[in-house]
Amino acid sequence: MGSHRTATATSRGFTLIELLVVLMIMGLVVGLAAAIVRPDDRGLLRVEAERLAQLLDLAAAESRLTGTPIAWTAEGPGYGFWRMTADGDWSEVRDSDLLRARTLPQGMTITGLQVENAPVRGVIRLQFAPYYGAAQSFTITMSLGDARYAVVASPIGDVQVVAGDGASNVKLVRQ
Repeated sequence: MGSHRTATATSRGFTLIELLVVLMIMGLVVGLAAAIVRPDDRGLLRVEAERLAQLLDLAAAESRLTGTPIAWTAEGPGYGFWRMTADGDWSEVRDSDLLRARTLPQGMTITGLQVENAPVRGVIRLQFAPYYGAAQSFTITMSLGDARYAVVASPIGDVQVVAGDGASNVKLVRQ
């Protein structure tokens, strides 16, 4: 009977190895959850660059469909879309949830714009004409920390996101 008590007394607790394994699994789960919840700078920048590429593609399509010029401007920590009114003035787009003004995440900036391979000085502005024909090629560079992405449009209207400043992709587009 004495040996029976000893066996049950030792089987009541967990071993140190079992506790360490459970703590290691919990640590991995928390680490993965943190990585999924807060993406790194490169991932966050890529998502914003892809959003901008889709919005620019939408603005170009809407300009062609409505016959109204649409412009995109970037200033400070954000960007917005503008529509030309009947009297030739520009009015900020406020009637579209997709083309509304947007603020970039903290630390993210639009660092430059090239149109037809020439850098734009001063105000960062890109205009979409309503007529069909050759679209203008452009490169918009974005940065967050050390990460860099570019939204690049070819003369045939293809818009894509590339890592880096887009310089190597511009050479491919010109061929």
